[in-house]
Amino acid sequence: MAAVPLYDDLGADYDRFVDWGSRLALELPAIEKVLGQAEARSLLDAACGTGRHAIALARRGYRVVGADLSAAMVERARQNAQAEGVEVPFFQAGLGELSRHLAGPFDAVLCLGHSLPHLLSAAEVEAALHDFASLLRPDGLLLIQNRNDERLLRQGQRFLPLSTCREGDQEWLFFRFLDLDPQRIAFHLVTFHREKGEWRYRVSSTIHRPLPREEMETALRRAGFDEISCYGSWQLEPFDPERSGDLVVVARRSE
Repeated sequence: MAAVPLYDDLGADYDRFVDWGSRLALELPAIEKVLGQAEARSLLDAACGTGRHAIALARRGYRVVGADLSAAMVERARQNAQAEGVEVPFFQAGLGELSRHLAGPFDAVLCLGHSLPHLLSAAEVEAALHDFASLLRPDGLLLIQNRNDERLLRQGQRFLPLSTCREGDQEWLFFRFLDLDPQRIAFHLVTFHREKGEWRYRVSSTIHRPLPREEMETALRRAGFDEISCYGSWQLEPFDPERSGDLVVVARRSE
């Protein structure tokens, strides 16, 4: 998997960009429900970003390891864990190469935050899923959360909600927009930063490959997963390709 410069560029701004209090309050109940059904206690958070999910789960008593391709994200994750007094090992490793850097087996692997679509071919996606399977115990759990790009493409939804952050006399605005194509979606992030009354801005971009439910299910079966369930949000209601905001996938490694 190639590097993703956008995330190296963001650094600490990623934690300003995301409202982690609201996001974790929404997502953690569903994550813990799914983990509980699988009796999962040892977890790998793949594409962990700044480590917020891994840290929150570690605080709840799970044994968690985090990995991300971006050196900047891994460094930020280590700083976040230290600041919160939580011991979580974080490693620099991308999707598809995790088993070269980490030793399993884990009870569950998490791949959240629309991370898997950064892989730009069906072969890369399938290799990443095989890699996940190799790190799971038999009947281990895989939890994936992607944005529902099928809906965005159908509706032509190019602009995402504005995110803002204030720290003292500094202010950040994060404006996101998409160039939509059935084969490639270009994601652009414009970061505006005001300091000492002066605004500056930076533009970063990356490419996603839409990953429809049907392709995901086929690739999961080829990688040795079964008991595949697809949900439309963290409320865990059935997935609807035309209405759901997310594609949340839960699968088990075949025994």
